[in-house]
Amino acid sequence: MHMTLGVINALNARAVRESIAVVRRVSIEDLARPTPCSAWNLGELLAHMTAQHRGFAAAAGAEGADLAHWKTEAPGPNAVARYLAAAEAVLTAFAEVSTEEQEFTLPEFGANASFPAIQAIGFHFIDYVVHAWDVARALDLPFTPHTDVLDAALPIALAVPDDARRIQPNAAFAPSLREPTKTDTLTRILLHLGRSPF
Repeated sequence: MHMTLGVINALNARAVRESIAVVRRVSIEDLARPTPCSAWNLGELLAHMTAQHRGFAAAAGAEGADLAHWKTEAPGPNAVARYLAAAEAVLTAFAEVSTEEQEFTLPEFGANASFPAIQAIGFHFIDYVVHAWDVARALDLPFTPHTDVLDAALPIALAVPDDARRIQPNAAFAPSLREPTKTDTLTRILLHLGRSPF
């Protein structure tokens, strides 16, 4: 698949919409559930996901360097509503990006780290394919993105370096896990990014 700004934006929107659908299933009682992100329960994961949407939306508007946009709020009874609002905000912000080269400042990658829009939106896309699975897994719900979404996500996932950065505090992904000889695309993505679907 040839990746253009329009293509990655459409794929990202589908991944975010998948996450919205599963997050809508979260109740207040569910917020204490464990997740595949071992450091976070479900409420904490939703708070992280919400902050990431807000930060990426700010980056799309040339305000990503302001760390206030990336601040994670304490989870609480309005965690789902906050998430839904942030998800809609990032989709709106990305829709207004006009060129593949527009710079996104993403401080989580380091001070003054910036990336062209097409790459930054790709980062967001793979995050929300995986985070939607995280939430579904925490709720014991099935999660089956469309084949074309997974086919596009796989090379982005495989491009994530599997190095010492993955064992640092607050790393986005854990070290990769060994893949069985034959496995499906979603499982390959999850294993490479340190999630065990088994």
